[in-house]
Amino acid sequence: MTEQTTTNTNNEIVINIEEIISLIPHRYPILLVDRVIEFNPRQSVVALKNVTFNEPHFMGHFPGKPVMPGVLIIEAMAQSSAILVVKSLGEEMHGKIVYFMSITNAKFRRPVTPGDSLYLHINALQHRGSVWKMQCEGRVNGQKVAEAVITAKIMDS
Repeated sequence: MTEQTTTNTNNEIVINIEEIISLIPHRYPILLVDRVIEFNPRQSVVALKNVTFNEPHFMGHFPGKPVMPGVLIIEAMAQSSAILVVKSLGEEMHGKIVYFMSITNAKFRRPVTPGDSLYLHINALQHRGSVWKMQCEGRVNGQKVAEAVITAKIMDS
């Protein structure tokens, strides 16, 4: 894994897009994390998804009133959670991948639309063996727009 991490004292980027691509298998059009701005190993990450009108789902969701689908907000949380797990475990993750087991308590508070910066706050609730459970929250302009609890399992790839 590449080491492209820089420190954040409001210079923002902690994990850039090149390193994200080295950590998780997602690619366009389903890669939904642009950068990580905070990383605390085995504890938390704050990731950023810049929502743009050019994304393919906006053509049909909804014409004339573009809204980011809730399932994609959950997916962005899941990808951010995977980044937390993989980056925390480092070389232990060689030949392994993070699969999601469950998503519970999902709630959507307001629409996410083009032009929004969606901040994904992920906090590890527990990790035992190969199973991790995380509290996830999406925020736009400091306001909670979505939340969920995600459980994931590390498996051989």
